[in-house]
Amino acid sequence: MKEPPTIYDIEAARERLSGVARETPVYPTETFSRLTGRPVFLKAENLQRTGSFKIRGAYNTVATLGPEERNAGVVAASAGNHGQAVAWAAREAGIPATIFMPEDAPMAKVEATRSYGGAVELAGDSFEGAVAAAREHADSTGATLVHAYEDPRVIAGQGSIGLELHEHVPDVETVLIPVGGGGLAAGITIALRERRPGQRIVGVICEPGLTIADGISVKSRGELPSSILDRTLDEIVQVSDEEISEALVLCLERTKLVVEGAGAAGLAALLAGKAGGSGAVAVVLSGGNIDLTTLISVMRHGLTRSGRFLAMRMLIPDRPGELRSVLDLVARERGNLVTVDHHREGTTTTALQTEVELVVSTRDEAHCEAILAALRAAGYKVERLGPPE
Repeated sequence: MKEPPTIYDIEAARERLSGVARETPVYPTETFSRLTGRPVFLKAENLQRTGSFKIRGAYNTVATLGPEERNAGVVAASAGNHGQAVAWAAREAGIPATIFMPEDAPMAKVEATRSYGGAVELAGDSFEGAVAAAREHADSTGATLVHAYEDPRVIAGQGSIGLELHEHVPDVETVLIPVGGGGLAAGITIALRERRPGQRIVGVICEPGLTIADGISVKSRGELPSSILDRTLDEIVQVSDEEISEALVLCLERTKLVVEGAGAAGLAALLAGKAGGSGAVAVVLSGGNIDLTTLISVMRHGLTRSGRFLAMRMLIPDRPGELRSVLDLVARERGNLVTVDHHREGTTTTALQTEVELVVSTRDEAHCEAILAALRAAGYKVERLGPPE
């Protein structure tokens, strides 16, 4: 195993990144401060070049390559963000880059990687499968493997975020950092432990299995990052996809910041009451590269769960004007129709019925209940669909 980077490596990385990576802003947020009862600050790495923190580690690594290594080019494995960053850094350095990505990687991240000049190869059904393919490519071509987290140069680059956090919000009690392979958290914690040893640092992971937080969905943390995090993290907490979805939607609506699933993990932990502590907290929003179709699905789900969308199903008599009566009733209750679907086959109990599914835009949960009550009072048997449970 390689030696972990030191604070001096992180400071050197920051110098290399000057004028390349953005020093992303730290936003105080009234909304989340009010919801959690403590001052909240958001470190907006979703506004970083290539849309995530990954450019820091990728560029720091590429910038340290020797002439022979540069001629052979670089190779990386990525679920998306790291690949984009390596492709961008290689393009800026004028060297070739090949990026191996899982076969089910979000198309937004695949196309973005190609747009930065990377040659994309889809391999395997997981990040680990892509890593294996990238290693084979490195062995056969002599290209330098820029690992997403098992590289002290990458970790040092990510650690520049810790230096910025300390300068912008030195007195926060707790820092929340998403943890996948662990490179981001390892770099930040090295920097923060040097600058403020007593600060509370919490890593946030997602539940195993299929998740919208693909950026931190790995089978296990890296060996090198684990050797660091075992001594630098105070705690690791786990959040569900439901909690991540709610945080993502709320972040978009209240702060106008678009974050991906992994990027919202720290905020999800805070809103779910899992962060611990009671003082000021800084949350690292690690990335914003969310596929638009995923974003739409998450938004609709989140709006439904929060009572802003009401989905319902009912059987109505199959006669002229009946649907109009239902819609008029919804309109009188100030509901705004989003979609309506008819189903005459396979769902009705007689030939004189039709099933109707409605999605209605509403103000809140109380408004949803008022619309349901009005429909039931008019004699309709209504089944609510989807959350809340």
